[in-house]
Amino acid sequence: MNPRDPVNPINFMNHKNPMRPQLALARVETMPNLPAPYLMRDWLKVAREYDALIFNHTATGVFQPFIWIDRGKRNSSQKGFGLPTIMGDPRMSAKENPEGHEAINCMAAVLSGALVGIDKTNQDGFDYVRMCENYFNKANGQRVFLNSTGGGPSSFWYTTYPHILFFCLTDLYPKHHRNESLMKRVADQFHRASHTLGKPDWYTGYNFLTHRPKSNGQWVEGDAAAGIGWLQYMAFIRFHDPKYLEGAERAMSFLERETRNPFYEVLLPYGAYLAARMNAETGKKYDVEKILNWCFDDSSACRPGWGIALGKWGKYEVNGLRGDLTDGGGYVFAMNSFHMIGALVPLVRYDPRFARAIGKWVLNAANAARLFYAYGLPENLQTCFHQSASTKNVIAYEGLRREGIRPEDRRKIPCACGDPTAGRWGKTLPSDFSLYGSSHAGFLGGILMKTNDEMILQIDCLKTDFFHSPAYPTYLFFNPYKVKKKIILTGVQSPVDLYDSVKGEFLKCNPGDPFSFFLEGNAAAVIVLAPSGGKLEKRSGKLLVNGIVIDFWTLQK
Repeated sequence: MNPRDPVNPINFMNHKNPMRPQLALARVETMPNLPAPYLMRDWLKVAREYDALIFNHTATGVFQPFIWIDRGKRNSSQKGFGLPTIMGDPRMSAKENPEGHEAINCMAAVLSGALVGIDKTNQDGFDYVRMCENYFNKANGQRVFLNSTGGGPSSFWYTTYPHILFFCLTDLYPKHHRNESLMKRVADQFHRASHTLGKPDWYTGYNFLTHRPKSNGQWVEGDAAAGIGWLQYMAFIRFHDPKYLEGAERAMSFLERETRNPFYEVLLPYGAYLAARMNAETGKKYDVEKILNWCFDDSSACRPGWGIALGKWGKYEVNGLRGDLTDGGGYVFAMNSFHMIGALVPLVRYDPRFARAIGKWVLNAANAARLFYAYGLPENLQTCFHQSASTKNVIAYEGLRREGIRPEDRRKIPCACGDPTAGRWGKTLPSDFSLYGSSHAGFLGGILMKTNDEMILQIDCLKTDFFHSPAYPTYLFFNPYKVKKKIILTGVQSPVDLYDSVKGEFLKCNPGDPFSFFLEGNAAAVIVLAPSGGKLEKRSGKLLVNGIVIDFWTLQK
């Protein structure tokens, strides 16, 4: 590690800020630092093998091939593709219902593959990114992405989340076909929808034909503001139109003044991330801590009892997984758990006060997530182990219950399962294995890497930080031990200076071992790999190397 050039505006040895205080999240504090048993899966391998399995058009075997071509061309001249939500579901197949597929499953599968390094624009001759355009509902006049190719007005999360997935794909493939033009078109639609967020009430959804919010009289989804705000801010970053910033600010102001926890399904974590990012980039003062605690607590006013699981179910720790904590003693889901990790990890770039809390939670959740898969639990604690060979151990159960709810499952604690068997959805629906959740495994596979210590993960803070400004590689580390540990970085080759935004300083490393550092016990670091000897300067409260921000908090707080 070379000392910095003394002609730089800030001397390397003199640049040191007081360590930023680490803010605790009450629910995370009750989780163990050292989850046990510790059996971390290779999530990159899981996601890649899942992609290879479900996008194989010539696969043979029970339930295979999973994928089919949707030739309906309802919204586009381009053919689409389908995947069943539930493994073996005859209601979703090329023969029975070729248009019976969901954007939340299929678009997530495309994004998942892209996050683990697979070019989804040219895979075995198929352009899956372009095929996702079939979810842009043009034929019915709504001109937004919906969860099906012939969708109607739906609830907020079913409408908003497909757009989040599409925006993420647009960031990864910005110039591909009509990605950016469609992004701008739907950003305009959601800008108009953002005006409804000033209303005093929560709603169930939004009708893009009438441009009115709607309530179904059964439930409301108060966290719509988080999803809409995220879409508006990403559009602002991409197109630099101030109206989108206005839309994002309107959405965040709604969350800022709200006193009730509005978490419904998947959208609220985007609000926590956006609060941290807008504070860092635009000088706002949104309450990140409040929204983050909402994401973890079981205090939702929309869905009472939903939150992050704690403790053991039977002999197995379930700390960090998300779902309904009151349904039969607890029912957590693969999709909700995987997605939330991808949404919240990049938050620590913009607000390192939560590095320890997020790092500790990810360690627990990623370890416990193995329980969603057939070989993560003994076969007598599952509902469909007899079908496990078809899953290749990369298609997960829909969820995990504290205890099975069918009479024959009562002694299964915990029980890997899903709604089909518990709800007795009919003799023709034979499985609880779900592609719906499994299609989100790339959120783990794309960001989690191992280090020299199996219990200290190298967590990529950029991979799911979509539409971020130019940045150097940035990683979150959490040391769960009581003692200081030496960490050797994975995948670093060029000479770099290691900057820790938690400490607010460059680390002094051994010249003979430049890609390692020491981390105190029960502590976290957010390490930026800055070019060795780069020009250092402070500007507008931020610290930059060669004109690129490495610390958003230099002059804050």
